[in-house]
Amino acid sequence: MHQEQCIKDNLYYVGASDRRQRLFENAYPIPYGMAYNSYVILDEKTVLFDSVDMSVEGVFFENLKATLGDRPLDYVVITHMEPDHAATLGDLLNIHPEMMIVGNAKIKTMIGQFFDFSLEHRFLEVKEGDTLSTGAHTFRFFFAPMVHWPEVMMVYDEKSKALFSSDAFGCFGALSGNIFADELNYECEWYSECRRYYSNIVGKFGLQVLNIIKKISVLDIELICSLHGPIYRRKEDILDCLKKYQTWGSYSPEDEEVVIYSGSVYGHTEEFSTLLGTLLAQRGVRNTKVLDISSIDVSYLLSEAFRAKVLVFASSSYNGGLFTPMENFLMDLVAHNFQNRDVFVVENGSWALTAGKSMREIIGQLKKVNIAEETISIKSLLTDEQYADAVAMADKIVECLKK
Repeated sequence: MHQEQCIKDNLYYVGASDRRQRLFENAYPIPYGMAYNSYVILDEKTVLFDSVDMSVEGVFFENLKATLGDRPLDYVVITHMEPDHAATLGDLLNIHPEMMIVGNAKIKTMIGQFFDFSLEHRFLEVKEGDTLSTGAHTFRFFFAPMVHWPEVMMVYDEKSKALFSSDAFGCFGALSGNIFADELNYECEWYSECRRYYSNIVGKFGLQVLNIIKKISVLDIELICSLHGPIYRRKEDILDCLKKYQTWGSYSPEDEEVVIYSGSVYGHTEEFSTLLGTLLAQRGVRNTKVLDISSIDVSYLLSEAFRAKVLVFASSSYNGGLFTPMENFLMDLVAHNFQNRDVFVVENGSWALTAGKSMREIIGQLKKVNIAEETISIKSLLTDEQYADAVAMADKIVECLKK
């Protein structure tokens, strides 16, 4: 059954949400599902902005049909060619053979890679700054390469003042009727998933994020319509979106807080981690988190790294090297170009203290990361003598938070 919604005037939401798939991109847990957003403008010419994932194509096509009525689909604008937004392009063309596909040169190339239909006489190529008029609406195109694929672009509608932002400003989570951020418990239920989405999907490309933020910051934006997550329509929410992308894109911490990543085989390393958390609390540090890297998916671990100012990596040695979950997590930080933090290292080992050296080697690949000179080394059990080491580390962490 169709369930399209009017966003503003003749701008409609025709997307849909999936709650059955457990992993996004077959990699990231989505316990609350995923929204695949698509938009239609009814002008003298009709325009569709992106399509959806195959998992929700049935509802999408019903929404599109109900929105168009008896009108043809004149244009489909592709801002991103990833299959969760473009998989139904071939089916769209079968239903609407008259439609023109609008995209840039890289999008045209990727269409040829994903599909075998001809683009002759049905592809309108746009360049940076080009405009397309459909009657009352004029659309301006802004290229956003590597946010987070090379062909990505954003589109600004000068009439509705809507920014169709592609994957940028997206969020994990299905929409359940309320499609606007101001209709949701956004801060307590959605904000952390927005950060987790950014850090894992877009986080590697901070410089490119800052470049597109600079481009669009001069626009008078009244709507941000992303391909995932809620639509932003309040001015304060739109400004907050731009601000948080500026923060994350520059790899600046959101909070003056500490996350302790604990890689513990039998609980002895975790004992130190919780002791350190207690010592920090006694020094007035709020909201310290001790995270067990073996039981928490790496996507959540990465999101917390983007949030906090000081990170502590406490790990067991393992097989003459580093505890595998810790090694995997640190390599994920490297893969996402993570940077600009104060870091402390704690190692444990019964017959070979190798974790500290291994962690330092991996962390050393990160840019603008200040690693404390001292590594606390625990041999199996935390001793009374090492309590003083924990106190000293807590004091140094407090100093870092005050910088």
